[in-house]
Order: sequence, then structure tokens, then C-alpha cells
Amino acid sequence: MKICHKHSCITCKKTISEVERISADIEKRDFFKEPFSESELKKIIKMTGKKPTELLRKRDKMYKELDLDNKKMTDSQLVKLMAKYPGLILRPIIIVKNKAFVGKIDIKNLK
Repeated sequence: MKICHKHSCITCKKTISEVERISADIEKRDFFKEPFSESELKKIIKMTGKKPTELLRKRDKMYKELDLDNKKMTDSQLVKLMAKYPGLILRPIIIVKNKAFVGKIDIKNLK
């Protein structure tokens, strides 16, 4: 199991501690210190079964600064922005085998 997170994010910290209680075998990655490449992001997005717009953090200041609510962008353009500005990516991201779960997650659903 792999958890991609932001070190200072409270939701990420809660999720990591919950996951650590049920599984000792966890690989952690702070994607603010080790940013995702565009190809990694595309792979993760595909594993969620969602569209890039569904993985955007609308509360992030870059979301507002880039006025993403009022812009029509392609999936490819959004992935480029997410790679450039990791704060735009919903977190945490939990990867289990070939599935990815994003945001607030019910840990019981991971098994």
C-alpha cells in the first residue's frame, strides 16, 4: 500500500495513522517534496476511475488564482497544472494494487 500525502495536511495525518493501525506495510510519499510527473498523475487518475476535474482541490489558493471554476480546460491541460501545482491535487491518495483512492477515505473500504 502506498500513501501519497502532504506532510502538514491534517486529513493526510489522520488517514496515515488509521492505515498504520491496520497495516504495517506502508510506503509513504510526500508529493510536495517529491512531485508527481505528468505520466504518474495520468496513471493515478486512471486508477481512480475518475476525471482530472474530480481530483481538484477547489479550496486551494491556486485554484482560485487560476480561476479554474470559469475556465474550460482539457484533461491534459489539467494534468499539466496539477503536476506544476501539487496543491491542486486532492489528498491523500492511497494506492492499493491497481486501484487509487483519493481524499477522505473510509479505511474499511481499502481491503
